Amino acid sequence: MNEAARLRRREIADPGAWPDSVPPLLQRVYAARGAIAIEQAQPRLAQLLPPDGLSGLEAATALLADAIAQDRHIVVVGDFDCDGATACAVGVRGLRMLGARRVSHAVPNRIVHGYGLSPALVEELAALQPDLLVTVDHGIACHAGIAAAKARGWQVLVTDHHLPGEQLPPADAIVDPNLPGDAFPSKALAGVGVMFYVLLALRRALREQGRCEGNGPDLQVLLDLVAVGTVADLVPLDANNRALVAAGLRRLRAGQGGAGLRALIEVSQRDARRLTASDIGYALAPRLNAAGRLEDMALGIECLLTENEAQAREIAYSLNEINAERRAVQQQMTDEAAAAFAKVALDALRAPLAVCLFDEDWHPGVVGLVASKMKERLHRPVIAFAPAEPGSDALRGSARSIPGFHIRDALADVAARHPELIERFGGHAMAAGLSLRRESLDAFRAAFERCAGALLTPELLQADVLSDGELGAGEFDRVSAEVLRDGGPWGQGFPEPQFDGEFPVLGWRVVGERHLKLELGHQGRRLNAIEFGGWHGDPPPARVRIAYRLEPDDYRGGDAVQLVVTHREPA
Repeated sequence: MNEAARLRRREIADPGAWPDSVPPLLQRVYAARGAIAIEQAQPRLAQLLPPDGLSGLEAATALLADAIAQDRHIVVVGDFDCDGATACAVGVRGLRMLGARRVSHAVPNRIVHGYGLSPALVEELAALQPDLLVTVDHGIACHAGIAAAKARGWQVLVTDHHLPGEQLPPADAIVDPNLPGDAFPSKALAGVGVMFYVLLALRRALREQGRCEGNGPDLQVLLDLVAVGTVADLVPLDANNRALVAAGLRRLRAGQGGAGLRALIEVSQRDARRLTASDIGYALAPRLNAAGRLEDMALGIECLLTENEAQAREIAYSLNEINAERRAVQQQMTDEAAAAFAKVALDALRAPLAVCLFDEDWHPGVVGLVASKMKERLHRPVIAFAPAEPGSDALRGSARSIPGFHIRDALADVAARHPELIERFGGHAMAAGLSLRRESLDAFRAAFERCAGALLTPELLQADVLSDGELGAGEFDRVSAEVLRDGGPWGQGFPEPQFDGEFPVLGWRVVGERHLKLELGHQGRRLNAIEFGGWHGDPPPARVRIAYRLEPDDYRGGDAVQLVVTHREPA
């Protein structure tokens, strides 16, 4: 929580025209997010954008259809985050459903191979004797790895959603909605969404060739994976992504998800019947991501591919243990990062506009989480670096940004002005990754701060907490809380509703050492509230102004609700 954040209310918008089934509270929330009709607020699969606009689809489907017809060996190459793992599982399962008999998968190990399809990974894949490599959630920046694969006579299909550089890699086909000139209306697809669309196009091509029975297999069974990868990658939930995520959530709530995801729901102690996008982001995705951060994402992909209930449960418990270790490592690294930043700010007598942090003992798999936590705390672009492996001169960095500062473009600007500094980089507006040598770190830090100084304005550096206004006295109830919970999916670009108000503090206590439990007064009633991570050693004032989410209190049950505090300041 950024203590210097400013609490502001969203502009009140014309609510539009709604059916009676949509409560006024939800109409108001939807309208504030630009949705003024039920089709915009709750898009269905029938409204899904057709694949046609994606450039490269014709070449991609031809490669895959030929490989299936000639019984060639297809290897789906995943990535070591949740989007890459779910995309890999969607690719493997979907290709098998469409008739491919020889489908394998591989995933780089962060420490051994580095990011994506690298020459080191290509050398290891030679033992599999692939005919066609399909990259998922990466590939657009893997020039050397793709060239190495082509030199061995393999075909390469890139499916990705990251922004391309000035030159495209030498692949046989590339499907990426962010290619220059691509006509697909939504640029927000995650890597798993791109792979799903490739499968939709392939099914249509096989159907046109008379190689499918009827309409072909039902690819909707893959939407649980599409939902998890899309939410986990924090891509904007535009109408198209919300249609995909909502459909995947419906499958998970109905108990129709894969064995691995059902086991992860169980081990994270979530109620599948009430699962939300927030549960994916805070419970399922971290457990999958932990494998790629501290161990090997192959374990996470195995969890997503298995159909054996007992095996799924065993892997899920392993992922849960790895995630607990990841949380401990992350907390230690974040505390060290905060101390390092405080020293830098004190030495410079100012807070740097952009923050570069490095520690010899940090784990490269957790620097992205550290950068994210520090970015939230400081509301500054943050890059956290760690040795690529213990004692290595190679550093891996993970960058997180704030709205209005395009982090990948900033890295491109630094690379153009100082081509000797960055060895490799890639990403999007809000997140990126890069590699450089240890001896280049100080020069890079200076160059990055100069770039930030030229682009960041005081307005961009002001963090805002946006509220949907006050709740009426009759809206602090279970019905309203459930309406808000079920009105999603909420996420990036379509944020979860939160409200604000001033309340007297009737009582408080600390729970779990770090969390602040509050009793607040409102028009003669007592409201339960909790601020996670809100205990900093000082008691709250007698009266507070807060931003909060209204949620059903399933722990207490019945009609109980609680306010989850996201921002607090003295009234």
